[in-house]
Amino acid sequence: MFSYCHVTCSAPRGFTFTYKNVTVLLVFYASIASSVTGSCPAACICASDIVTCSNKNLSAVPGNYFEFVSRLDLSYNRITILSTDWSAGRLDKLGTLILNHNSIKHISPGTFRKAPNVKYLDLSSNTLSVLSASVFQDLKEMEVLLLFNNQITQINSGSFAGLQKLQRLYLSKNLLTQFPLELFIGKLRLSQLEFLDLSFNSLQEVPVQKIISLPARQQCGIYLHENPLTCDCTLYTMLTYWLKRQFHPVTDFKGDYKCFLPPHLDFPINLFSQTDDFMNCSSSTVNGSFYSSGVIYEVRIGNSLVVHCDSKITHAHSNFFWITPRKELLKTGDSNENLKVFPNGSLEFSNAQIKDTGIYICIVLNHRRNLNESIEVTVKVSNSTSDRSRPHETFNTAFTTLAACVASIILVLIYLYLTPCRCWCKTKKTPRKPNPGSARSSILSTTPSNDAQPERKASTAKRVVFLEPGTELQEGQNGKVKLLASDQVMTESILKNSKIKSDSDSVTSLFSDAPFIT
Repeated sequence: MFSYCHVTCSAPRGFTFTYKNVTVLLVFYASIASSVTGSCPAACICASDIVTCSNKNLSAVPGNYFEFVSRLDLSYNRITILSTDWSAGRLDKLGTLILNHNSIKHISPGTFRKAPNVKYLDLSSNTLSVLSASVFQDLKEMEVLLLFNNQITQINSGSFAGLQKLQRLYLSKNLLTQFPLELFIGKLRLSQLEFLDLSFNSLQEVPVQKIISLPARQQCGIYLHENPLTCDCTLYTMLTYWLKRQFHPVTDFKGDYKCFLPPHLDFPINLFSQTDDFMNCSSSTVNGSFYSSGVIYEVRIGNSLVVHCDSKITHAHSNFFWITPRKELLKTGDSNENLKVFPNGSLEFSNAQIKDTGIYICIVLNHRRNLNESIEVTVKVSNSTSDRSRPHETFNTAFTTLAACVASIILVLIYLYLTPCRCWCKTKKTPRKPNPGSARSSILSTTPSNDAQPERKASTAKRVVFLEPGTELQEGQNGKVKLLASDQVMTESILKNSKIKSDSDSVTSLFSDAPFIT
């Protein structure tokens, strides 16, 4: 038994439905549908919403695809450039784009504008050398980006701007020499980034103090192995701390963390195969790193303090517990005397006392993901924070000493070279002959007078003579020290070369010619 459906169609006035007209309309709508939905490229294999063009010796990206494609594989080809016209239409449903093992050396700005919803982008094993600014800015939904095994030497500021959902970034096996700190700090930081692979690069130094200030969920995903790092106490402290916290970058590649210890820069050493004191790291340096990483807290008596449970487990359904040095167990919402646990796992000290000093253990449990972690935190309660102020005091002392030395040098130069004002009101006195027997006296030749001979004007240098006293005073010397024969001859020769001038035409002597009376 059949059922019929009656359909009433309205057509423009004067239009008559015939077989010829219907055929023309069907061809027209088919061409429109073909242009909208795209097609499967001849060199590719299409299966529903998956298109694979892998290993087809392609030198350019085929431009026409189904608009509903969700996965596009163009790996193992000879593609060199990604331009803005790589796709004829928008691919709003494309979530995975694979372009590894090509020869891509340049990506034009705006290339990914037609595929804004890509979450997984694989550009590994190409020949990229520089990442220009905002090259990935249109990929707002991207979560995983693979750029390993390229030739990247420079990451321009803003290269990853806008990727606020990016969680995993692979930059290993490149030629990077600087740690991309802006990924974690600054206005362009990526708040969701929890995995950064920088292994097998050319990093010699890393900003340790900045890294250890990051949350544990970000620290536990930074891979630095197989880099020519320079051995440093802060670096060693950070890596040993990661090992203690069982972070995977260190536990999984413990034997691949090597560093070069100056001056032996030709032979790298394994950081974790040495004794703890092989670099003679001072306790202040080590503790300073632990202060920055939130492992050691210091507070004065009576002040308040909030200690964070910096766990790498970030799931919302986690439970927090604290064990005090007195073996007391506190859970979220509990309060005990001056202690309180917040819902985010932080422990508050409302009125710190000496008895609160000790090691506190934070335990994080997540039953849904079957995860747990324990974190040790040291709290020091004292009358002062002298330990942390020592580096500043050392700097202040050194700066004060340097300033005093500079001031002393300036005063000496003024003393030696700055000519004092003349005393015009001083009456003329008859010059007197210098006493050759004046021990410890100094003879200072002054500027010659205006009536001095031209050949004598050149002799304007100051001459200072220090005379050593004899061993003992003799009778009749009236407190004067007897000069040795050689000293007397030297003194007389100097005095003869100096022209005697009146006091009004000479500068005031800085040394007195009066003998010292003993």
